[in-house]
Amino acid sequence: MLEKLESILDRFAELDRRLAEAGTDYQLVAELSKERSDLEPIVNLAREYKNNVAKIEETESLISVAQGELLEMGYLELDELKNRQQELDAKLKSMLIPKDPRDNRNVIIEIRAGTGGDEAGLFVSDLLRMYLKYADIHRYKTEIISSNETGIGGYKEVTFSIKGRGAYSRFKFESGVHRVQRVPETESQGRIHTSTVTVAVLAEVDDVEINIPDSDIEIDVYKSAGAGGQNVQKNMTAVRIHHKPSGIIVACQDERSQLQNRLRAMSVLKARLYEMEQEKRQNELDASRRSQIGTGERSEKIRTYNYPQSRVTDHRINISSYNIAGVMEGYELDTFIDELRQAEEAERLANFETNE
Repeated sequence: MLEKLESILDRFAELDRRLAEAGTDYQLVAELSKERSDLEPIVNLAREYKNNVAKIEETESLISVAQGELLEMGYLELDELKNRQQELDAKLKSMLIPKDPRDNRNVIIEIRAGTGGDEAGLFVSDLLRMYLKYADIHRYKTEIISSNETGIGGYKEVTFSIKGRGAYSRFKFESGVHRVQRVPETESQGRIHTSTVTVAVLAEVDDVEINIPDSDIEIDVYKSAGAGGQNVQKNMTAVRIHHKPSGIIVACQDERSQLQNRLRAMSVLKARLYEMEQEKRQNELDASRRSQIGTGERSEKIRTYNYPQSRVTDHRINISSYNIAGVMEGYELDTFIDELRQAEEAERLANFETNE
């Protein structure tokens, strides 16, 4: 622990030195200042930690020669210092745990109907509404990128963006298969149907992180279509991009201009390619085992929404809410997301302590 803290303190001192020498290089000043700002909370805690360690050593030294009332006071002070040391140790470990570098990014979410026909399409619409409300609660900005409606109020698939600091850190746990159990409105005999919907959460990436040569893509343009396939525009504004090396196809038609649709489609393509690269790296680091928390495995059934029992169960952490209306309105979704974030941090802490 002390070695890691010393390296952080050394880096902080180096940043101060470089800032003093940066002069009018405003770009460098901005970069150094951001890194310094990110390190400052842990530096302040590290200094208190080191100071507390020194006080413990000093108090233990005094106890070794003290007698009577001074000895009793020394032991009381030592207990307080050691309790504080445990608190600082826990806080520092939490701050030193390697964070997911994508956590502060914007996200692109894709929801697709799985098994269940029209009922699955309707649940896509329900999940979309849930996420938009949840984003609004956390003051994130949302925007529909593309959609393919079923014509009865549902979607075959819908893609949308959520922008705001820390968006990925919350929404990443939504990747996977969501199962719904309820009686469809069209079911005359009141039988419960089970349908599934697939959610993919992608971290938005910068242009410099993913370079796509023009030779790797084919771009088609066509007329935008509404529900039922009826053309709603005479101009060729819709864009379909085929990434030949990976086979990924992205289409976008919701914007009014071809340029806007092309930019959005490219944004989704880059996010998918980035996600593929991240999964590849993770598999290389840990070929034998991957965490079930936040991995985004699309074949994994992560949550069940049981309407007759008003129950929502997250199978990764085995937690249920009996307020399905609150979950679908967004304000109860943190019941699961906060627990999943804690489980992820606990796992990272266990790995951190193992590798210390």
